[in-house]
Amino acid sequence: MRELISWLIRLAFDRAGLLLVSGDDRVAEILALRHQIRVLQRQINRPRFTPADRAVLAVVAKAFDRRRLDRILLIVKPETVIGWHRRLVARRCTYPHNTPRAGRPTTPAELKGLVLRLDAENPTWGYRRIHGELLRLGHRIAASTVWKILRGKGRDPTPNRTGPSWSQFIASQAKAMIATDFFTVDTVTLRRYYVIFFIEIDTRRVHLAGITTNPDGPWTAQAARNLLHDWTHKTRFVIRDRGSQYTRTFDNVFATIGASVIPTPPGAPNANAFAERWVRSVRHELLDRTLIWNQRQLRLLLDEYLVHYNSHRPHRSLHQQAPNDTEPATIIELTRHINRSTACGGLINEYRPAA
Repeated sequence: MRELISWLIRLAFDRAGLLLVSGDDRVAEILALRHQIRVLQRQINRPRFTPADRAVLAVVAKAFDRRRLDRILLIVKPETVIGWHRRLVARRCTYPHNTPRAGRPTTPAELKGLVLRLDAENPTWGYRRIHGELLRLGHRIAASTVWKILRGKGRDPTPNRTGPSWSQFIASQAKAMIATDFFTVDTVTLRRYYVIFFIEIDTRRVHLAGITTNPDGPWTAQAARNLLHDWTHKTRFVIRDRGSQYTRTFDNVFATIGASVIPTPPGAPNANAFAERWVRSVRHELLDRTLIWNQRQLRLLLDEYLVHYNSHRPHRSLHQQAPNDTEPATIIELTRHINRSTACGGLINEYRPAA
């Protein structure tokens, strides 16, 4: 056995001598380094690697065939080095959670507000149209960003372009639009009267056109003629329901001033909401609080109520002003005395500052 060991030692020295004689000292350097590593392995059970050490070995190991790593790596297993390389790649391709990522900048809040404003003020515009308008205003923004802003606020990025809704149509034409309707009043003797009125949509000013017990087509058309006798309000559209008393003659009366009559959809009283709301007001504030005996009394009460409604009663849609008000209300000193007056037989109170 000793002879075998000594023979192997001599063989190793002989090969080392041949390498040195050949002049290729790189191989001799490798042998010397490997031998020193073996000596250190006998003295250190588990060497410690820094992150830099792991990175170097992981990168260098990729230059060799995986099957040769067992002969090249002496103080660490090949599987460990391969794991280091995987973590190195993952660290390079993954952003830490506490580090802000560089990418597309967020859209400023002011620009988002402008997008929503353009959408609200232009209901027929889609996100492409809004995008084009923003570019004309000098704002660089992607069309997809506009789409995302609208969708995030529950808006439809591509609204229906078949035409405006009924409420949008009324809002856009309010200054040149009036509405008409009937309401009934039952007297103490159970006689029923029909009252026709007209209301200006923009100012909420109401006009009483007539009272009758038989509102047929000819009477309704004549009531429209009486209204237009001293009519100064510019009118393009007249909203009415589909009652039988509104005949073609009634429509032709308004055609003489260039107005078009628009019947409301069947079974849709909300389409004539302004007239319906006034009927509720006159019933709640006047008619439900008194007894009506005859047509003359009804006419006097309604005329007096209309003076109150058009000249004194505040309207929320008119910024708490009356339809006939031309200037905003002035601030009254608290020390100034306030007088009370009554209308409609004492059913309604009106307050004015003392002179």
